Amino acid sequence: MLESYRTIQKDGQSELEIKKSRFICSLKRVYTEDEAKAFIQELKKKHWKANHNCSAFLIGEENEIQRSSDDGEPSGTAGNPMLEVLKKQELINVCAVVTRYFGGTKLGAGGLIRAYSHSVSHALEETKIVQGILQEEIYVTIDYPLLGKLQNFLEQQEYMVANTEFLEKVTLCVLVENLDTFIEAVTELLNDQASFEKGEKRYHEHLIKN
Repeated sequence: MLESYRTIQKDGQSELEIKKSRFICSLKRVYTEDEAKAFIQELKKKHWKANHNCSAFLIGEENEIQRSSDDGEPSGTAGNPMLEVLKKQELINVCAVVTRYFGGTKLGAGGLIRAYSHSVSHALEETKIVQGILQEEIYVTIDYPLLGKLQNFLEQQEYMVANTEFLEKVTLCVLVENLDTFIEAVTELLNDQASFEKGEKRYHEHLIKN
């Protein structure tokens, strides 16, 4: 499993007008090549009147699957520049489709490369990028009077609490990167009055600020 990854926060879309041509970039999280192809076909059907629906996608932990299409634009002016933007941002599991409605003014090869690249970059800024960090669940069980002190510590240290269960005692499910360090700190904080149980490993996503 990856220690961390970067991808889009959510599916999204943005539009730019460049020399009277409309460039609509649609982004989607995808986990298989079939998902990516289905998304591309969906947009081609939706924008069937458009001149081009160019695409690029990266799939897999190490981007084992990389595909791009110029969809009728001059070779190398659309799909590959779009793919390079995704790769430069070190993203995984993302499909980008840029729909172009031609406005009557030809952009030339350099202009097309800049337009398609900028369209994807702009959409990523609008959609936002997140970093998923592999963390371990640790269940911390304490008596009720200690809850405020523990919550204050977790908030100050910016630990993520996935769930809290209130029974005879309180059990908090906390996501941590370094299990031993966390247990040691909480044990010292609460004077050895907490019990711990390991859970599963899972990814927690943090928004990356521009």
